[in-house]
Amino acid sequence: MRYIIIGAGAVGGTVGGRLAEAGHEVVLVARGAQYAALRDGGLRLRVPEGEFTYRLPVVEDPAGLGVLRADDVLVLAVKTQDTEGALDAWGPAPVEGGGTAAERLPLLCAQNGVEGQRVALRRFRHVYGVCVWLPATFVEPGLVSAAGSPLTGILHLGVYPHGMDETARRIAADLEKSRFEAPVVPDLARWQYAKLLSNLANAVEAVAGPVEGEEAVTLVERVQAEGVAVLEAAGIAYTSPEEQREVRGDKITLLPLDDAPRGGGSSWQSLTRGTGTIEADYLNGEIALLGRLHGVPTPLNDLLQRLANAYARERKEAGSMPVGELVRLADEAVTAVEVQRSGK
Repeated sequence: MRYIIIGAGAVGGTVGGRLAEAGHEVVLVARGAQYAALRDGGLRLRVPEGEFTYRLPVVEDPAGLGVLRADDVLVLAVKTQDTEGALDAWGPAPVEGGGTAAERLPLLCAQNGVEGQRVALRRFRHVYGVCVWLPATFVEPGLVSAAGSPLTGILHLGVYPHGMDETARRIAADLEKSRFEAPVVPDLARWQYAKLLSNLANAVEAVAGPVEGEEAVTLVERVQAEGVAVLEAAGIAYTSPEEQREVRGDKITLLPLDDAPRGGGSSWQSLTRGTGTIEADYLNGEIALLGRLHGVPTPLNDLLQRLANAYARERKEAGSMPVGELVRLADEAVTAVEVQRSGK
């Protein structure tokens, strides 16, 4: 199979580089400065074993490949807010032998949250979800780093909305030859919702910096407790921290990389790069949506969603709000909801 990595940033670049290293055929899809850097200098992947450069085909859109092959796998690794644009571009792409990518090719959604694959299923017949546990950083155009060792990441995958098939097993086999663990599971959503709970901290980190110290840790616990209450009200199952630890064990240890310190998570990286967008609508916003559907107040996630979007829109510096100020705003948001509810 040939892997077309749509969104060759931190996650997409790492997956593409590791697949190429293992001998698999890979095409990278990127735009702007990242496209130019990959085209001119190749993909540079900095990992614990050193820095490697992969000279891979790179395109901006399907026109750069012409007719797609019947054995192509599309790996959607863009942020969720960029999903619609990617589907618009790649869904109608013609495939050899007739039909389009949306009709014939597998689409693997390697994204945070749960919404991207749902959006994809409106267009594509064969959608696969991935629960991405892959510490990676976009360092600069053309260069990504991934500090995990001995495994680079763990990528649970399965058919969306549920199930397993031979295509998923073949993809998993290729990933497992490429320094990933890739369990194929029938209940992928359980893993994805557990990951969603952990990703609720992304906005805290993006707005107020690393989650360190009692104030920040306690705030994240409150935000995640709100998420747990929402999932339980909605009847949505998720893997427990104990089950996650049992599966992950010590398979991934983050090692220091020369000149590539581990930055923050994906939301922090979006602010640092000044992209103007952030995925809070699909992380904290997912909890807010479920809360409204099931009658559970979510003042903390509402607040973080608003703040993260404002920081992205106004291109504010990542981590520039003092933690104490964020905690004060959080307390005010909770109090306002309590007062409103008590007055009903």
